[in-house]
Amino acid sequence: MKKSLDYYLSLPYAIEIIPDDGAWFAQIKELEGCMTEVDTWEEILPAIEEAKRLWLEVALEKQRPIPEPLGAIG
Repeated sequence: MKKSLDYYLSLPYAIEIIPDDGAWFAQIKELEGCMTEVDTWEEILPAIEEAKRLWLEVALEKQRPIPEPLGAIG
């Protein structure tokens, strides 16, 4: 069964947030290369969610394997 974008967006991927010289760096470690950097704390969640959506859209379009978070039931 092919899994949808909505399926992957609903999974509880862990977000790693690191202060970076007055800004904030965020990444989803399970999705290699899925990252963003923002200037304020309030921007983190919307920015990493957008990065995750774009990463997943490209992976699905190119039929690349998409890792699921540890402990996710699928």
